[in-house]
Amino acid sequence: MRSLFGVTILFLTLACSSAGALTLKIATIAPEGTAWVTQMRAAGKKIHQETQGRVKLKFYPGGVMGNESSVLRKMRIGQLHGGAFTAGSLSKLYPDIQIYSLPMLFKDFDEVNYVRKRIDPKLKQGLAKKGLVALGITDAGFAYIMSNTNVAAIKDLKTRKPWVPEGDVLSRSIYESAHLSPVSLPISDVYTGLQTGLINTIAGPPVAALAFQWHTRIKHLTNVPIMYLTGVFVVSQKAMKRLSADDRKTVEMIIGQTMQELDHASQRDHKKALTALKQQHIQFDTPNVNELGEWQHIAKQAIVNLGRSGIYSQEMFDRIQNLLETYRANRMMVESGLHDS
Repeated sequence: MRSLFGVTILFLTLACSSAGALTLKIATIAPEGTAWVTQMRAAGKKIHQETQGRVKLKFYPGGVMGNESSVLRKMRIGQLHGGAFTAGSLSKLYPDIQIYSLPMLFKDFDEVNYVRKRIDPKLKQGLAKKGLVALGITDAGFAYIMSNTNVAAIKDLKTRKPWVPEGDVLSRSIYESAHLSPVSLPISDVYTGLQTGLINTIAGPPVAALAFQWHTRIKHLTNVPIMYLTGVFVVSQKAMKRLSADDRKTVEMIIGQTMQELDHASQRDHKKALTALKQQHIQFDTPNVNELGEWQHIAKQAIVNLGRSGIYSQEMFDRIQNLLETYRANRMMVESGLHDS
């Protein structure tokens, strides 16, 4: 009798636990097998264990839930609870989320890391005001122009058919500052676009070029980092509020740690991807001084135009500029001291 009573209690406990369980449905365009999907699946298993089955993460990789606009729409109606997005795809909700991607804003990862440590929390606060919990902002590397011909100078782009991500107002404005008319496509259609000749020039990080097989359709890379890109993992506040305080803390902690690991790994992978592209016989074209000056001029003009259009807030831009000035001045002093010694 005692044994039967124990089994009954166990059954009821499991039934209650199952009834109270929440599955967070997460979509991403990242293909199956990529570091993001692999590590997030591992994080999901850990969350399931730590919450004793109360929270489960189900991932839909490879764009099976549609492009990023579709994922946002499905989040609004509750069909999905979250997703991994490029910053540009969230810019309509919160423009400043893409401010890191202003053209030629950063010179290297050291500058990126210094600024992001201080600005990431403010961007997360901005998304929170729009009903989204940012579980992490992660590095997506520097974007380079890649094409089937040499594009060392701005004038070379005038005979090209460049791609711009669907809904990415910032990237489109940069092209328009150079008096170019890019072709708008979702990321999922880029390979087909390259294959059919609809586009023949892209701007993206080397890791993405390899992951999405774009590198098989291009022959040249312009060796100038055009912009720095980030990805953002967000979950709707409505879904997060369904979790208990302890479970929410567990989700935020485990996903946060995983995103930090991905962030660090991304910068290592960025360098490896550049090497891999060279090994795939992609020609790296380095602009001369005059050509580089043209790229910088277009970048500055684009930033001015974007500011006038309200694509970013002047307050956030000024904060980043002040941080960069401080960092560069300090680095110059350190390098001068080392040089003198």
